[in-house]
Amino acid sequence: MIHIAITTPKVTDDDAAIIERLLDGGIDIIHLRKPESSVEECRRLLLQLDARYRSKIVVHNYPELYSEFSLKGIHINRNVSSFPDGYNGFRSRSCHTLEEIVRYKAAYDYLFLSPIFDSISKHGYRSGFSEEELRHASNKGIIDHKVIALGGVTPDRIGYLESLNFGGVAMMGAIYK
Repeated sequence: MIHIAITTPKVTDDDAAIIERLLDGGIDIIHLRKPESSVEECRRLLLQLDARYRSKIVVHNYPELYSEFSLKGIHINRNVSSFPDGYNGFRSRSCHTLEEIVRYKAAYDYLFLSPIFDSISKHGYRSGFSEEELRHASNKGIIDHKVIALGGVTPDRIGYLESLNFGGVAMMGAIYK
């Protein structure tokens, strides 16, 4: 099971040290999601990191940083809706319905499905799926190694998510709170 950490929305002075500590501590991939920061702030952050850390970062809002820093890949969401021309790197995407998972799975390395549980970091962002829906999707093979659980994920819920055949978990609130 892949363990992913998603950064807080704004660049801080501690980000480089936090990213290094997370990757050294067992997190497999960092999603650099900084919608409240400029591309220049993100660039300065990436310059603080050694190449071995940058190679484990998937960038959200600024796909131009991918090739500049030899990052792991680019994430598609409502802010970045397509890959740059000629892009052949690692691909991930945010999905909020099982229908989106079915539609996009073949074209991506993995897909976030959210919110699985009530969000820790986004107040009022409630779970979008019942346990019955998740079990049914797992039994049909919709949830598999390419689907990453996001939203309210905490370490004590990882075993349950493994039982549903999720390929990984992504956390922000549980890590930063």
